[in-house]
Amino acid sequence: MPIDSGIPAPDFELLDDTNTKRKLSDFRGKHVILYFYPADDTPGCTKEACNFRDDYSAYEKAGVVILGVSPDTVESHVKFKKKFQLQFPLLADEGHKVCDLYGVWGPKKFLGKEYEGVLRTTFLIDENGNIKKVYENVRPSEHSNQLLADLGLT
Repeated sequence: MPIDSGIPAPDFELLDDTNTKRKLSDFRGKHVILYFYPADDTPGCTKEACNFRDDYSAYEKAGVVILGVSPDTVESHVKFKKKFQLQFPLLADEGHKVCDLYGVWGPKKFLGKEYEGVLRTTFLIDENGNIKKVYENVRPSEHSNQLLADLGLT
């Protein structure tokens, strides 16, 4: 179960797609969209990332930071980002420690099989580092529009 809104977002440090260490606390003073997704270059994850890409100028103009997190490797993120020309950092959470920290690693079902994985979830974090809103069971094709609306950017 994901952690709730109204509390400080747990800080973490992960490598991004340029092999740079990124800390959540480095983005204080800005709204942050911290979105957790299951895997690079899969249909839903690609749709979600490309919608953020297509709306990126609105986020950038408003000073909103987008950070994508999955358990994929840095190398996988490099390929995914290049293939779809994504402008925002993708963070490699190999071992899913940050997913665990945010409560977004859990049981899933696909084609009748049960397994553990990332529960597609987004956290909207305010300028002070507090979780403003939690989005669970995200619909990849509609999610960016929902965030733009909630941020008053539409």
